[in-house]
Amino acid sequence: MKNITRHTGTLRIVKRLPNSWVGNPQFMVFVDESGEGHGVKFRTMKNSMHGYSIQNYEGQRVTVTVGTHYRCATLDTINNA
Repeated sequence: MKNITRHTGTLRIVKRLPNSWVGNPQFMVFVDESGEGHGVKFRTMKNSMHGYSIQNYEGQRVTVTVGTHYRCATLDTINNA
């Protein structure tokens, strides 16, 4: 993963993406940093545990690191803020 950045804000799940080829869930997610719709949009990695745990952070204030994986903004880490 390259170009890793850190963002803090409220996490919102935008939509659920199709499952990976082995059946693990994926999500498109948005972290609203200012409360006015400004933030970062990214996805969870295929076959990652984040696909299962991301729903537990819905609506909470979190700190995430997001990097580029195959030219797509992808979640690297997530923690409560």
